[in-house]
Amino acid sequence: MVASKNASFHDGPLAGVLLSPLKLMFALGMGLMGILLVAWSIDWVFVSRVWPDGLDRLRSVLAEDLAHGVMLAARQGRGAGEITVPANFLYGVVFEATGIHEMGLRFADGAALSIPDTVVRRSYLANREAIETAMVGTQLLGVRFATLVRFLPLLLLLYAVGTADGLTERAIRRSCGGRESASLYHRAKYLQMAVLGLGAAALLVWPGSVPLELFAGVIVVVTGGLARQQWAYYKKHL
Repeated sequence: MVASKNASFHDGPLAGVLLSPLKLMFALGMGLMGILLVAWSIDWVFVSRVWPDGLDRLRSVLAEDLAHGVMLAARQGRGAGEITVPANFLYGVVFEATGIHEMGLRFADGAALSIPDTVVRRSYLANREAIETAMVGTQLLGVRFATLVRFLPLLLLLYAVGTADGLTERAIRRSCGGRESASLYHRAKYLQMAVLGLGAAALLVWPGSVPLELFAGVIVVVTGGLARQQWAYYKKHL
């Protein structure tokens, strides 16, 4: 059966082009929400069950990571805003835009409240530690994300070097009649996704102090090595 020329708009190529950015934004938003929920859950377990000093320990981790991020930005010739602005933006979207931040300030004021506000205030105070844990955890996630972004130029550089070296090795091997391997190509490609995705997610949600420069550097170097392996065994003609 021949497809109708009057196909629906969302099936056409123009719709794909127009909707792709929206789909990407939706996927990124859902991914960020998922990472936030995981980070809040882990932070709450450590604050309530593991750390004797609870929320104060999480605040000290935030201060330490913020100082490291600002130092890294300064070494790259950038200001502290490169770290603080993304963290404040994420906090603003989650807590200020939703009114939770303003609600906490109003309830802490001690002024007389209406009956509905009194009920909400009791619920807020009953869950105050969990809410404050989520607030600090959100800022910590923003700081770490902004710090990891500082490694993006190095990641792109090592990926380009690995790709160039891999393609050179591929050309030498093809001219000498060496073997090709589609399985090695695909394994290296998927391992890159796993290293970048799982490695970055683990660094973002871990509640303790993390030497981001060390672990992010390892992730970048491993990704560059996998890129070399991937393109060295690229099977199709370029």
